Amino acid sequence: MDSSAAHAPSAAALALTLADQATLGRIASLGFQSDDPVFVLPRILGELLTHFNGSAGSISLLNPDTGRLEIETQIGLPSDYREVVLRLGQGVTGWVAFHTRAQLVTDITRDPRYVRIRPSTASEMAAPMEDNGQVIGVICIDHDTANHFTPGNLALLVRLTVEATAVLQRLWHIGHLKAKARQLETLITSGQSLVAKIEPQELFDTLTRDARQVLSARACALYLHDTPGATLRFASLTSAAITPLPIGEIPLDSCAFAAAIHTRRAVSFANIQTPDFRDLADLPHDPALVSVLATPLSYEGEVLGVLAVFTDRLHRFDNDEKRLLAALASLGAVALQNSRLYTRVFQSEDSLRKNERLTTLGLLAAEIAHEIRNPLTVLKLLHGGLGVDFPPDDPRQTDMRVIGEKLDQLEAIVTRVLNFAKAPTTLHTRCSLGEIIEDTLVLLRLKLAQSKISLRFEPPPRPLVVEGHHGQLQQVLLNLIINAMQAMPDGGSITLMLEAQLRDTGAVAILDLTDTGNGIPASIRERIFDSFLSGRPGGTGLGLAITKRVLISHHGDLALVNNSPAGTTMRLTLPLA
Repeated sequence: MDSSAAHAPSAAALALTLADQATLGRIASLGFQSDDPVFVLPRILGELLTHFNGSAGSISLLNPDTGRLEIETQIGLPSDYREVVLRLGQGVTGWVAFHTRAQLVTDITRDPRYVRIRPSTASEMAAPMEDNGQVIGVICIDHDTANHFTPGNLALLVRLTVEATAVLQRLWHIGHLKAKARQLETLITSGQSLVAKIEPQELFDTLTRDARQVLSARACALYLHDTPGATLRFASLTSAAITPLPIGEIPLDSCAFAAAIHTRRAVSFANIQTPDFRDLADLPHDPALVSVLATPLSYEGEVLGVLAVFTDRLHRFDNDEKRLLAALASLGAVALQNSRLYTRVFQSEDSLRKNERLTTLGLLAAEIAHEIRNPLTVLKLLHGGLGVDFPPDDPRQTDMRVIGEKLDQLEAIVTRVLNFAKAPTTLHTRCSLGEIIEDTLVLLRLKLAQSKISLRFEPPPRPLVVEGHHGQLQQVLLNLIINAMQAMPDGGSITLMLEAQLRDTGAVAILDLTDTGNGIPASIRERIFDSFLSGRPGGTGLGLAITKRVLISHHGDLALVNNSPAGTTMRLTLPLA
């Protein structure tokens, strides 16, 4: 080693003067004046330059992504100082960082390691900034005259650098905690927002926007995975600039993110601008995108898609970033699955409405046919009892015969309609009334939530088995619960109580349905089971009439057992099988 360079004596054995202690105290206090390193580091360097009467100085920090030393703050350096980026071992600063040892260069003209930044610099001392044995930076102090600094100055610089490093670590720690708090807040907000999204495209755009914001990325893209077709498709992109996107289904064997799907684990690429990535079809054609982290969206073992964030510089994603993106991907997968389930529920609800209309139409036809049959029977009786005999050549004889035939034809039509509307006994099966109730509540859970209605149902200790038509009994329950919901436009609660009773006619199942609505108006209370009677605008007046008719056809009944301004209770009775 050149004789112009020297190591620092032990900093632990250094005796501090009052001036040294004052400088040490001022550096320590800077950590409590601000949480921003941009504010604190220049002031630390200013304290050091003042104390050592230096001509210029710098604090260089190690970039973990590039592994090089970059000047973070400086005093007295030329304006192009940012162009100076040192490898470990390069120059005096790089040597100190590589060997983790302070250096004193009394005459830089005699040290070949020195990288000249200031033409007037003649001597320099540098001390490493260490964190648990790992170098995170170097503090350098320069002077324009040779032999300005002494080994004692170097030892003191080492001591002051330890304090400056502690201040910087505290600032980084506070900044890290604040960033984590912001990320956690964003993650919670994003989770709440994603769960509320039902429209798929709105969900996709929210997910990419939040992921880009949380990870401070240049762009974020979401790809949907088609398992049978083994393809990826762009679903959403949020970017700081307009980015061209691939169109259509992309085969997995030409995708960079196929590894994330096959392994079900996050993958990252340091530089997607290299020739190795040029022909991969799933990467956006944007030269500003450099590093990427991609995480699969998995739900119960199925990979639904891939969430990828892109940076505009070389970046090594740490474990915290990977965990954060994985959490967002998990939320996105659950939200995407919920969106799909909601779509199926809406489709089932539409189908249910159509079936309900068809059932209502059929039962309406039966109701009309039933009303027609009574006067038709009277007409047939009167026609048959006329006993009018006309001569064979009298045209009225033919008229009477035709009238009789048409009456028989009308009766046959009415009978067919009634038989069609009546559920065939071959379709009646033994079924658990509690299971029918639970199946019905599954169909209505979304509508109940949207209407802000809570529903409580506790199944009986043992199954209550009835014999009947499963579809018609479910339709009965749907009519009754929907009626109760319509009686509570501002929300409320519905309680279902199911139990068995022993009566003179045998064992029966009793289901009481109680709501917290405003009750049934007194003017129609006695006629609620009449056809075409409705207590609400837009109602057909057939719901309760049809419901009661279905229950009677099952040898059961429907009755109003309680009605008040605080609520209504309808009682459904069915014989136990």
